[in-house]
Amino acid sequence: MLFKNARIYRLTKPFGITAEQLDEALASRAFKPCGQYEMNSLGWVSPLGKGSDQWVRVAGNGDLMICLQEQEKVLPGPVVTEFVDERVEAIEIEQGRKVRRKERIEIKEQVIQEMLPKAFPRNRKTYAYFSPRNGYLIVDAGTAKAAEDFCSVLRLTLGSLPVRPVNVNQSPAFTFTGWINETIDLPDMAVLGADCWMADPSEDGGKVIARGLDLKADEVRNHLDGGMQATKLAITWDDNVSFVLDESLAI
Repeated sequence: MLFKNARIYRLTKPFGITAEQLDEALASRAFKPCGQYEMNSLGWVSPLGKGSDQWVRVAGNGDLMICLQEQEKVLPGPVVTEFVDERVEAIEIEQGRKVRRKERIEIKEQVIQEMLPKAFPRNRKTYAYFSPRNGYLIVDAGTAKAAEDFCSVLRLTLGSLPVRPVNVNQSPAFTFTGWINETIDLPDMAVLGADCWMADPSEDGGKVIARGLDLKADEVRNHLDGGMQATKLAITWDDNVSFVLDESLAI
């Protein structure tokens, strides 16, 4: 399968867990659907889909793919508020008193508990793979928080997880800006795309998004000459894959 996103973590120690050990650890924290009165549930599922009892998919190059599933009960906020308002109004009319904030919170919690058994569950899967040979963990997550949440569950499952986000000696935004204004050489295998996100690094600075433009055109360079930096950049690599790279080095 192809990942839509890639958030890259570097292993700080050699990955000393075999595929069999990883499989056993994930199986011990397997996903279970939400109980009748539970809001959410987290656990591991097979990356091969339903019907498979393999918790780890082993690639020919030794990479290990895993999958975390989260289930969350969907309770629309406006619906909950409507039920709470009705109960608060009924109490105030029947008892001739004002419902205070603390009591309203208690009523809301009661309403949620009553609605949970009938709420629809929503599932979300997050895939990732270890590349022990290269020393990386790659998480298919659209946000940094989702990736960190994944790592937190994996850390609890394994007991430890010696990874950290990749870091570089030079600011990615500085490098992106240099690629566009040609003060830094672009890698031979890379070609700039037509989309760029720019930001003024000052405290009250603005942002500009350029789409479908020649990134070396005056419209873009004028913003960079004015002090903005490129924080996200569309790139094609080796005429094979196109992606957007941001300043956290997430793809």
